[in-house]
Amino acid sequence: MTTHAPIGQEYPRLLNRELGILAFNERVLAMAEDLEVPLLERLRYVTIVSSNLDELFEVRMAELRELALVDRPDTAQVRECMRRVAERAGRLVVRKYAVLNHQLIPALAAEGIVLHMSGSWNETQREWAERLFHDDIEPLLTPIALDPAHPFPRILNKSLNFIVELEGQDAFGRHPGFAVVQAPRALPRVLRVPSEVSGVRDGMMMLTSVLLGFVGSLFPGLNVRGVHQFRVTRNSELFVDEEEITDLRAALQGELPQRHYGDAVRLEVSSGCPEAVLELLLREFDLTREDCYMVDGPVNLSRLAQVIDLVDRADLKFPRFEPAVPAALRGRDLFDAIRKADILMHHPYESFVPVMEFLSSAATDPNVVAIRQTVYRTGADSVLMESLLAAARAGKEVTVVLELMARFDEEANINWAERLERAGAHVIYGVVGHKTHAKMALVLRRESGRLRRYVHLGTGNYHPRTARLYEDFGLFTANEEICADVHEIFRRLTGLGQAGELNALLQAPFTLHDGVLEAIRREAEHAKAGRRGYLAAKVNALLEPRVIEELYKASQAGVKIDLIVRGVCALSPGVPGLSENIRVLSVVGRFLEHSRIYYFWNDGARDVWLASADWMDRNLLRRVEVAFPIREGRLKRRVIEEGIQEHLRDNCMAWVMAPDGSYARRRPRGARRVSQLRLMAKLVGKPEPDTGV
Repeated sequence: MTTHAPIGQEYPRLLNRELGILAFNERVLAMAEDLEVPLLERLRYVTIVSSNLDELFEVRMAELRELALVDRPDTAQVRECMRRVAERAGRLVVRKYAVLNHQLIPALAAEGIVLHMSGSWNETQREWAERLFHDDIEPLLTPIALDPAHPFPRILNKSLNFIVELEGQDAFGRHPGFAVVQAPRALPRVLRVPSEVSGVRDGMMMLTSVLLGFVGSLFPGLNVRGVHQFRVTRNSELFVDEEEITDLRAALQGELPQRHYGDAVRLEVSSGCPEAVLELLLREFDLTREDCYMVDGPVNLSRLAQVIDLVDRADLKFPRFEPAVPAALRGRDLFDAIRKADILMHHPYESFVPVMEFLSSAATDPNVVAIRQTVYRTGADSVLMESLLAAARAGKEVTVVLELMARFDEEANINWAERLERAGAHVIYGVVGHKTHAKMALVLRRESGRLRRYVHLGTGNYHPRTARLYEDFGLFTANEEICADVHEIFRRLTGLGQAGELNALLQAPFTLHDGVLEAIRREAEHAKAGRRGYLAAKVNALLEPRVIEELYKASQAGVKIDLIVRGVCALSPGVPGLSENIRVLSVVGRFLEHSRIYYFWNDGARDVWLASADWMDRNLLRRVEVAFPIREGRLKRRVIEEGIQEHLRDNCMAWVMAPDGSYARRRPRGARRVSQLRLMAKLVGKPEPDTGV
């Protein structure tokens, strides 16, 4: 839910957040420029940046735009923030298309992977494209002339559209100046061209090119003066009044259809679009020039991901690797193994299959009587969710705390909720106003006449597909204190009552924030007493003011601090007298660094926590999050080495943050150390591949 609280002194942090998101995407785009990265993977990084920019506008810029439209004392600051973000986003867009047009497309063509643009078709390619247009595309198109009887059509969020400049008189005597053609979402955006037509093995055409080539035929007898593609990005936040709703699922179901038609926040138009056409579009969408981005190519580069899927060239992709199965689980009963000792897993280097088997075996095990799980993101097609359905159908007590407000996953989660309820599961939507972001699964099993609890806790979502791309840690345990805490947290989420004391876990919004602050202060006290003070953290974002304040104080007390912050970081490292003992790294590589690790030296006790929470206001204060301790010495050493130290030694994929907030990529002066490759070699048990940065 969007709020309109005054930003006042929050303005610098708000600006840091948005510019930090763009800075992270600049680092991602650098991977697309890196000649050591396989060619098709370089293209993938361009698509990732495009997708990330979409979300920035759909959510962040949409929020700023709403704030700017309200008469407020700080409106000028909000608008200045929008201006600076738009300016930097514009530079990133220009760079993105330059990388595509001047580096990737020529390099792909040299490898026999050609994107045939309409302006470069030969006669054979033109004839093939024309047949395709008339046979498979034109029947699905509805050209809409703009006149008093045909107002500007409703344009879907992020859909592909064309505005056509027309001259002449139609059969009814009308003189339409413009028409709009919307590309149906059912049509693929990348079309494979037969090799005999293409002249190469992997020839393709963008739907954009085919429509640009022949859309004029939809207006017989009229002169087509120009065809220009455009795309509108809309506010995609769902508006739910948390104080008024009585049924969250019903409220969301009512809002979802409107997501595609929220207020416009960005217009993308092909370069060369005439001034009159541009002014018409800006008027229709109530946007300004600052909201408009002229692009030199297809308006939606995230669709180019289809090229990567269509091309079967293993030599141009990251080397394939199969995740390892932890030795403690090989050929053993899962519950026996967990009962014997805690089991740590590091994805994607180690397989996510045991997590799926944890639930699938619980669903069929006659000794299992109950399963409880939190679900934030799991996808529309999930083996894990099917296991929960099977367990419910088998008569087991299944309770799922399902977060309906997981952004862009609301529809999938609503569908799962309905299916689970039909199967007899208890489905809880968490606590309104506090997203349930904790990653927990609890299995109750009857053994020797008593109930024994088994738990899985993780730093990432229960999503098998992203578990192959996102780096995360997970822990299987039967430890009584941890299991009792997980049981208590589920009780808090499903019932009512005061929050009691937990034995081992820290939970937001109750104890996690204070626990982090206390641990930082303790390191400062050790340093002041002449003992070693050290802490390290690995998070996706660092924005929470009190955490930053305590980190500054700890640095001034002499605590050495290593922070691995993948994305936005509002802390300034290396500032004399403030943060000279703090260094900040960002690691961008093949996998998305996603785990959250808090490591405190604590006078040699080496406290290690894994968590679902980043060091952000929302995670520590307004969400249900969990941090869990790693207690066994061997597992502690693994988390410290694999999650912290290996990245601190990376001299290829690590970016060092300067006091002014800029980043510089480390470059090797001797032997190359790529942390992700070294972890692949270590955990999968194979030599480091020659490629696959």
